[in-house]
Order: sequence, then structure tokens, then C-alpha cells
Amino acid sequence: MKRIIGIDPGLLHTGWSIIDIAGSTRKYVASGVILPPTKLPFEQRLAFIFNGIDELCKNFKPTECSIEVIFVNKNGKTTLLLGHARAAAITAVAINDIPVFEYEPNKVKKALTGMGHADKDQIYKMLSILLPTAHPKTPDESDAIAIALTHANTSRFDM
Repeated sequence: MKRIIGIDPGLLHTGWSIIDIAGSTRKYVASGVILPPTKLPFEQRLAFIFNGIDELCKNFKPTECSIEVIFVNKNGKTTLLLGHARAAAITAVAINDIPVFEYEPNKVKKALTGMGHADKDQIYKMLSILLPTAHPKTPDESDAIAIALTHANTSRFDM
């Protein structure tokens, strides 16, 4: 069995999910969103994300991590800030000796819906079919589940 932590990094909202896979079986375990207080200084928000992911790793003991690759926004500053949040999450996973696998947003969409430009509603509908016990409350949480599921489906040949 593998336990995957899926992460949708963000400076304001970092979605996370935990799923178990064994052969062709996928089981939803948990998911949520890390919400650093916006009034915190930038470096403290990064620490909040780091600590949140570290705690998830210690509590759920995932064996692998899947995380979304950053797409380049029109605003370079936004991309850079998102990269910092992503780095905080990856570092938290790395100190727990968990291998990290990266997926581009279009590959996640294609893996779940067959279309690389699927919208959030299409992703959500596929998640409800593939993991009926998962009921994400936010798009960030939904994306984190999709990222974990993409890794589960991509890595099934490595078991």
C-alpha cells in the first residue's frame, strides 16, 4: 500500500489531501486547506505552511508526495510568491524523507477528465466518481485530491 499526500500550494490557501492506494484500489483518507493568517508577515506565512505540511506528514505518514508545478502567471511577482509557498511545502515533505513527484496543472486535468483544459466543475465531478467519499469544500482542497489521484494513477505501474 502507498499513502499519498497531494498538495496544491498557495500563499493564502494550501490545499492538501491524503489517499491510500493498493493495486487499483483508491481510498480517500482526509483533506483540507492550510490557511495562514493574512495579517502575518510573509516569512511567518511560509513558516505556517511549512509547519502545517510537516504536521500532516507526521500524523498521516505518507509514503509519497505529489505537488502541482507552478504555471507562470502574467504577473511575475505572483509566480515568485507562489514559488515560495511551494518551496515551504516541499521542504516540509523533504525533511520527513518523503519522495516528491511533480505534476503540471494540464496533466492533472487530463489524467482525471481526459482533457488538459478541463474546468473546476469537471474536475470536481470526476473526483466524486473516482473517490465518492471525498467531499472537498474548496477548489484548493479539490485540486489537492486531484493531484494525489493523478499520482496514484500515474504510479500504478511502479507498485
